[in-house]
Amino acid sequence: VQLQASGGGSVQSGGSLRVSCAASGGTLSRYTTAWFRQAPGKEREFVGNIRRSLSSSTTRYADSVKGRFTISRDNAKNTVYLQMNNLQFEDTAVYYCGATERHVLGPMISTDDYYYWGQGTQVTVSS
Repeated sequence: VQLQASGGGSVQSGGSLRVSCAASGGTLSRYTTAWFRQAPGKEREFVGNIRRSLSSSTTRYADSVKGRFTISRDNAKNTVYLQMNNLQFEDTAVYYCGATERHVLGPMISTDDYYYWGQGTQVTVSS
């Protein structure tokens, strides 16, 4: 499957953005899809994920974004979204989507858990 991330941009602190991860060559409902982000000079960190439909499409979020970010999937559009509200300066990063067909019982919060990756989209929050 090929992933295409889009929708990043610049926003003021407290604002909202929605980034998208569109898939081709595969059906995203059969994959667990995750969002990670990487700020300059830092390692790529887990933001959240949505399980495949067979796993009830359950979601998991990093503590730093819980209550502000929401992951959803539109099966008709074969796209996963990351809705980001109340954005803060520290949310500034390149956001990447990753996907895997593997069924793992663990939380799947490591980059090693994902095989397919999109190219990333920049989100910049000004204070």
